[in-house]
Amino acid sequence: MLIARKRGRTYHLQGRIGGRRVRASLGTRSQDSAHLLTSAIERAIARGRDSDSWPELSHKLPPATFRKLAAIVGYTEKPRPEPPKWSDLVLGFSAHAKRLIACRKLRDTTLARYQQAISAFSAFLAASGVCRLEEITRSSIESFKAWRLERILMKKQARGGGGLDLDIAILHRIFSYAQENEMLLRNPVKMEGKPGGDPKGGAQPFQAEELAKLRETAEDDLLTFLLLRHSGLRGGDVVDLRWNEIDRKGRGINRVTQKRQKRVWIPLHPELLFALEAERERRQPRPDETVLLNPTTSKPLTRPRLYERMKALGKRAGVSHVHPHRFRDTFAVDLLLKGASVYDVAKLLGDTVETVEKYYASYVRELRERARRFVESQEGLENVDTNWTQRQESELKTQ
Repeated sequence: MLIARKRGRTYHLQGRIGGRRVRASLGTRSQDSAHLLTSAIERAIARGRDSDSWPELSHKLPPATFRKLAAIVGYTEKPRPEPPKWSDLVLGFSAHAKRLIACRKLRDTTLARYQQAISAFSAFLAASGVCRLEEITRSSIESFKAWRLERILMKKQARGGGGLDLDIAILHRIFSYAQENEMLLRNPVKMEGKPGGDPKGGAQPFQAEELAKLRETAEDDLLTFLLLRHSGLRGGDVVDLRWNEIDRKGRGINRVTQKRQKRVWIPLHPELLFALEAERERRQPRPDETVLLNPTTSKPLTRPRLYERMKALGKRAGVSHVHPHRFRDTFAVDLLLKGASVYDVAKLLGDTVETVEKYYASYVRELRERARRFVESQEGLENVDTNWTQRQESELKTQ
């Protein structure tokens, strides 16, 4: 039997274990704590070296006392695993992402964007001398935001630092993965809204005169201009578009979009159809070749080069802020102006009805005026004839 007895200022364990006399400090001045520790020690000894209580006792007892008791029952303390590091999380998440790509639940381009955010955060941690996950706090994330924004704004394509929101969203997803795999207790990255969720910074359709200037100065970029203008495809889809996705018989573009993995069928505008046929006749391309080539190298056009060529086109035409996505905005608003429904536009864009309503419908004056007529109409609940149902019933009886 073991008892706790006070000796001097602290309590000590006294008694016999397996015929051996034991005296050892419990390391506490509290009588209640001493009795609780004694009871826990007795339970652990009764269960032997396989008891689950030994790891907990190793933190509560003085080291010398714990070693003495552990030696009596033959318990060997297992080496504690090293705290997980940021590099461990990156390796685990990368493997997870590659598995999702293999299952067609994630795009290669999405992983590439994830890796940009990972590289930036890794550079920040290296500069801060931080490597363990437990050292990454919300304060660290706030410091990273300022550090990252400063470097984004130094770039030519900073766009007001909007890319920071996406970096934070990516980090939130990565640390959520760490939580799911018990690498840390809580997510240090706090979401501050969905990237691109602010409609004030959304659609930027071109004006008619701007389109005319771009068309006049397109030169070698004419096919690229027409494809962006009349398809509404995102930049990544435009540069990856293949000739076998051009439906010549149906005169349309038949493609699965990269971002949302939705199949779209976009009718070909007569001007775009003529330009495509002329390009096909000139090149005699294979079905799997990309439609767009870089005019200076005759190699497939890349996304960064597409952006640069559209920026240069805007400079030649005297039109500011020309980039590929503005053509998508223009395509959507133009369709709404021509009378297409929000559902029609969503199907052509491969987007959701909610997104189209949020970003594009507000630009169409006719839709606003239609909504105004609904609101200002004199008809409504206040003017409903409450005897309407009774009159209908009496008319049916007289027939």
